[in-house]
Amino acid sequence: MAAQNTKSFGTAPVFFTAISTILGAILFLRFGFAVGTLGFWGVILIILLGHLVTIPTALAISELATNKRVEGGGEYFIISRSFGLNIGATIGFALYLSQAISVAFYIIAFTEAFSFFFEWTTERFGIDLPRQVISLPAMLGLSVMILTKGANMGVKLLYFVVVILLISLVLFFAGKTDFSTAHSFSIFDLEGRNLDDFFVVFAIIFPAFTGMTAGVGLSGDLKNPSKSIPLGTTLGTVSGMIIYFFIVYKLASSASIEDLTGNQLIMAKIAIGGSFVIPLGLAASTVSSAIGSVLVAPRTLQALAGDRSFPSKRMNRFLARGRGDTNEPFNATLVTIVIAFVFVALGNVNTVAEIISMFFMVTYGALCLISFLYHFGASPSYRPSFRSRWYISLVGFLTAIWVMFRINSIYALAAIVLITLLYIYISNYHKGRKGLVSIFSNALLQLNRALQVYLQQSRKSRGEKEWRPSAVCISQDSFERQDAFQLLNWISYRFGFGTYIHMIEDYYSKSVHKESQLILKKLIDQYKGMGSHVYIDTLISPSYTSAIAQTIQLPGISGMENNMLILEYDRKNPVNLDNIIDNYSLINAGNFDICILGSSKRPVNFRHGIDVWLRSVDYNNSHLMILLSFIVQGHPQWKKSKIRIFEICKPGQKQDTRQSLEDLITTGRLPITTKNIEIIEGNDAKDFRQEINEKSEQAALTIIGFTGELLKFKGKSLFEGYDKLGQILFVNAFERKQIQ
Repeated sequence: MAAQNTKSFGTAPVFFTAISTILGAILFLRFGFAVGTLGFWGVILIILLGHLVTIPTALAISELATNKRVEGGGEYFIISRSFGLNIGATIGFALYLSQAISVAFYIIAFTEAFSFFFEWTTERFGIDLPRQVISLPAMLGLSVMILTKGANMGVKLLYFVVVILLISLVLFFAGKTDFSTAHSFSIFDLEGRNLDDFFVVFAIIFPAFTGMTAGVGLSGDLKNPSKSIPLGTTLGTVSGMIIYFFIVYKLASSASIEDLTGNQLIMAKIAIGGSFVIPLGLAASTVSSAIGSVLVAPRTLQALAGDRSFPSKRMNRFLARGRGDTNEPFNATLVTIVIAFVFVALGNVNTVAEIISMFFMVTYGALCLISFLYHFGASPSYRPSFRSRWYISLVGFLTAIWVMFRINSIYALAAIVLITLLYIYISNYHKGRKGLVSIFSNALLQLNRALQVYLQQSRKSRGEKEWRPSAVCISQDSFERQDAFQLLNWISYRFGFGTYIHMIEDYYSKSVHKESQLILKKLIDQYKGMGSHVYIDTLISPSYTSAIAQTIQLPGISGMENNMLILEYDRKNPVNLDNIIDNYSLINAGNFDICILGSSKRPVNFRHGIDVWLRSVDYNNSHLMILLSFIVQGHPQWKKSKIRIFEICKPGQKQDTRQSLEDLITTGRLPITTKNIEIIEGNDAKDFRQEINEKSEQAALTIIGFTGELLKFKGKSLFEGYDKLGQILFVNAFERKQIQ
């Protein structure tokens, strides 16, 4: 077992790791080129745009770090404990590779401090030495120091190089040039240059901004992460941005455009003793950045292994193992060094560095998104002592995504695709872990609550509104027949909303409640495979009538009131049909449309379509019946089906009835062809059940209207006599619907 980690660092290492990485190689080697290309205000705009990502990220990290106990792994730990271990591991791998390859990037940049040496060998001996002559020994020396002395030595050296960096910057600001003496410079000169190259230069400059989270990776070694991370990270980010502004001003006022774009060490010509102090400052900044990365990357890898993120148990044990009282990640450091050596040997990581920026952007965007969702979700467990603002986090997330695609759309897509594939792979071998945790559920709950309150408050001011079904179905036979649920699912798929209630006839008690929860879980699992679009619940009630009374008072899940009740009985054994008839008046009192499904054991052949039968008594019902046929047909299972409409009219009105029905179909833009409309002449006294049986025998679903008066007069016999039909839906509309 690894030794207990003794946490020894305070806020200073977080700040110095961040600021030394921010004021790194890009500052010394590329800021002059950027100012020469875009001008003073062009680079100021780059700095501001970059910090639209980094400042929200710094605030998000500070907030998240004060909400939960932060352990080793820095950004990875924060993401994994907020988004879940699978997503955390996915982003963590990308973050680790970015940090590991960054070590090589800074070591290669370190060799630019020795440009004089390479120029001397070329002039004196005619030999063009490769940069690896310096970079490989430098990488070796750094590796030996970190492996033998550990993080404490690295942090002590960090203090030393930060002092050198500070001295070089002071001498840079104190320096004067002939150009600055002969030319006046005003920040009010708003002339822009080469704006078409803005994002090309941004891509070159942006890695300078990624250093602001470098200190977060030391979280496992901090005595008080909830204090040190917010203070050190925020202070480093803001300090770096201010220093950038002054450096850009100094460069713009001290050198010509030609010198800025043609000499990557232009700072050496401006600083006092620049030929010595600026290469020394460059060496110090690159070494400090490399130290920061080589300290942080292994801790990310160690945390990943500690969470068993790799598919191999042996690999997880090897990489998670630490040494000494501080649990120094020796093995993870060894792996990081090997990766860095490979890229140092390659000698050029410019293209790789651009891809790395994408992964950093993904990490920053994820951190801002977590912060935003936590604010939006309003979870009671989210109680950070440091608070950002939801809109700041949202700006950071959106800016990160936008900038990714503006820098390089191909790399941005590649990064997103790679991370998606990695997530699928990790989820495959860690199937027991949840991919997303409660943060998204909380956000959705808040959004749903806000929408429902808005809909309720605005209902009276909307005037006449478009009708759509918000149906609730109640059944005691959920495990015997699925017909009612299937009908509700068809209605809810595209145009409607559905709530399915399984009734448990009993008195409410602790034991019955426990039973209801088991039944609910079973129902959810049972219907999950059907592509359900229905909300499922259980209801305990001592009688069918009391259950109906409770159900029709339920709020609609969509925020609109429920307006339709679906009941169901088995036509071969209609034991509960009497209950349905007895409670018709109760349901009708709630202004509900009533649909009674007569279930059949005959399989539903969707290709045989839906038949709608209209009669003169169906004045209120007719439009609802037609609309329901259209709504049901919207489900993919009915994709190849057709709707047929049969209307029974009085003698001599056949032509007018057809014309009226065709006009309704045309103006309502309903997918019903005129050849599928049949008008039958008859009178109200004639019983058409035999004709319905003959014409709709093959139909998958037959829709027939009924009225309260007919139900009162005929009772149970109203639903009998349709022996040749399959599924029958009897429809009673509370009021006539509009087909617009």
